[in-house]
Amino acid sequence: MTIKGKAASVEFRNVTKAFGEVVAVRDVSFKIDAGELITFLGPSGCGKTTTLRMIAGLEMTTSGQILIGDTEVTHLPATDRDVSMVFQSYALFPHMTVAENVGYGLRVGGLDKAAAMQQASDGLNVVGLKGYEGRLPSELSGGQQQRVAVARALVLEPQVLLFDEPLSNLDAKLRRRMREEIRDLQKDLGLTVVYVTHDQSEALAVSDRIVVMKDAVIAQVGSPHDLYERPVDTFVADFIGDANLVEGEILKLNNGDALVKIGGLEVERPHQGLKPGPTQMAIRPEAIKIAKDTGDGKLRGNVAKAAYLGSHLEYTVISELGELFVIDHDLSSPVAQGESVEITFAERGVNLVRAEE
Repeated sequence: MTIKGKAASVEFRNVTKAFGEVVAVRDVSFKIDAGELITFLGPSGCGKTTTLRMIAGLEMTTSGQILIGDTEVTHLPATDRDVSMVFQSYALFPHMTVAENVGYGLRVGGLDKAAAMQQASDGLNVVGLKGYEGRLPSELSGGQQQRVAVARALVLEPQVLLFDEPLSNLDAKLRRRMREEIRDLQKDLGLTVVYVTHDQSEALAVSDRIVVMKDAVIAQVGSPHDLYERPVDTFVADFIGDANLVEGEILKLNNGDALVKIGGLEVERPHQGLKPGPTQMAIRPEAIKIAKDTGDGKLRGNVAKAAYLGSHLEYTVISELGELFVIDHDLSSPVAQGESVEITFAERGVNLVRAEE
């Protein structure tokens, strides 16, 4: 089975999708490069699944254009688009063997049974299930069923492979292993993959780029690193990982940086196009450093909660900035609940952000 080289780009041009008076996707434009893994991430109802279904042809646009490669597919039905989807439920036929499930789409497409079973066997080999051809779905684990669903999509050799919340039915450890396998497979085969999830850690782990959606529009597009390190507003900062949202004040601008006062501390950060005056800050939990109070600190707090989680310590600290969530990976000097602490910030993980619109 040869899949390499067939991957195609996907482009939305001012696409809107409305269901009656409810607009699910509003004037959205983006381009996914061939061989790229893009994840659509956002809360329930933000438009991410509708976007995926429009790529698949399961929903038609209200306005705008969709291109796969150089071909406009806006008005083509799902059967005429060279895409395959792996559904959240896997949608395996319980009465068919694993090989019959994987080869089903090929048989529907007119391939004879022998050739379809050979390609199904090849596809199972790609996902590490060679020898499972004769089993029924009920005889497989959740992770194995998920691999069968991936193999069924792969054997059709699509230009674009779509994943709709594919790991949500798996436990945490298996979910982590399966997302690594999907990422390895995508890289090895050079696939264009569009992935939808509500799980931030999953999106950060598998994606070349992430499209964060909110209220039917795109809030920010960027690499996992960009979104975590440089969120554009309070919504993205709070949705991608944990963030402490606090009030600060921009004292002055100096080229691309801003001098910002946060409580009794002053820090310099990229100004993000903001002007002097009150501002919002997003501070990652691991960027907050606490130490036992010596009386000399410019920003102090009191530890309301302290928890040991094996790999790190978690604190809730009450300060003049409000309640702060702190993660400390240094287990050598824990601070007890009720203790007064001095608070400082690391260079990374402290960002100016626009207020959520």
